Amino acid sequence: MSIFYNQFTISLVRTVLYTLLKLSLNDSAPLLSQELSAMKVGLQAMLNDANVDVRQSISQRQLSISISAIAEEIGRSVPLNLCLILDHSGSMGGRPMETVKQAAQKLVDRLSPGDRISIVVFDHRAKVLVPNQVIENPAGIKLQISQLKASGGTSIDEGLRLGIEELSHGKKETISQVFLLTDGENEHGSNDRCLKLAKLATDYNMTINTLGFGDAWNQDVLEQIADAGGGSLSFIQKPEQAVEEFGRLFTRIQSVALTNAYLLLSLLPEVRLAELKPIAQVAPDTIELSVSQEHDRYVTRLGDLMVNDPRVVLVNLYLSQLAEGVQTIAQLQVRYDDPAQGKEGLLSEKILVAVQAMSSYQPAPSLEVQRYVLALAKYRQTKIAETKLQMGDRSGAATMLQTAANTALQMGDQGAATVLQSTATRLQSGEELSEADRKKTRIVSKTVLQ
Repeated sequence: MSIFYNQFTISLVRTVLYTLLKLSLNDSAPLLSQELSAMKVGLQAMLNDANVDVRQSISQRQLSISISAIAEEIGRSVPLNLCLILDHSGSMGGRPMETVKQAAQKLVDRLSPGDRISIVVFDHRAKVLVPNQVIENPAGIKLQISQLKASGGTSIDEGLRLGIEELSHGKKETISQVFLLTDGENEHGSNDRCLKLAKLATDYNMTINTLGFGDAWNQDVLEQIADAGGGSLSFIQKPEQAVEEFGRLFTRIQSVALTNAYLLLSLLPEVRLAELKPIAQVAPDTIELSVSQEHDRYVTRLGDLMVNDPRVVLVNLYLSQLAEGVQTIAQLQVRYDDPAQGKEGLLSEKILVAVQAMSSYQPAPSLEVQRYVLALAKYRQTKIAETKLQMGDRSGAATMLQTAANTALQMGDQGAATVLQSTATRLQSGEELSEADRKKTRIVSKTVLQ
């Protein structure tokens, strides 16, 4: 099996390298095609305070950037290429297996003509239940799903490897998405291999969404797979929630219009990024983003762009002393692929970010940006609390969770505040947190409950 994995990995890497080599021959495109796209990306920027005091030697500002796809026509014209990777290990037996099969069958019913479906199932091994195919016989696919039985252990990485392979058969001019569901630990596999596969999938323009079922799955591993795979993490605490959660996630991927998006950020010499965790996504989920340099600009991968559901990124900037007047501090652009046109490396229009440097400084705070700042603070405070708890500092963890609960209240997230305060109270009273408590706490730190 490892030999096949290496061959598959080499094949994908060769494809990526060949594409980069071919495009690099074009002098006007050192990395990717630089064709300018006609307003297909909605790009907006806002500072937490657009005014700056000219007397300050250093000023810190938070820059919020909203990125979405702009629909040119009503309806989704790009086919979906969906792969369900489903855990059918012994622990899924009974009602969990039945509700997951029901949820998968309902997704088959929601697929449109021209969409593609593949289904991979795994226990301690993985197999293809439904090979990648255009949705032409929904009844036959649903019959195959209905015959799925629970047995064996859990090898998530084998399921993920085989799922990526199946998805690759239908990725041309489609939007490729994975739903990876498991209820347990990767007892027969390697978590490191899972992360490598998730990163490989994004290189191949695939998105990995993870769904944790029940209370025994590893929240760190599934979150890392989703973050590395450009997708989202979902929690199905009870079997009866499976259909709803599958449906919610499917609705979200139906709104994807553009893929493989990168934020391109150029800063003036007087401006620099914060040294520690300078860029994070704060909507629709909170994710710490990595940043690299490409020539004289910073590059951050965003992944899919959706219609009517923008990704919001928060950038932590430091500004040196500026001369009085309106001063441009940054330039923004998005590079992306348009699967409907079969085009890659398209560019949005550029937008400039400016501040008003004032000798008589008057703050101009943005409540909208402040809410995004609070969302990131809620997430980071919860992560600190989790670290303290792992180190045995229950009191410190409880205090930090209370801080996170207050932050959630400030941003109007009552659902998260209730969960975070409840978890803090249990720690203070000496109770042990259940796995469900830990998972709910993690989920509410990353998103706003609907």
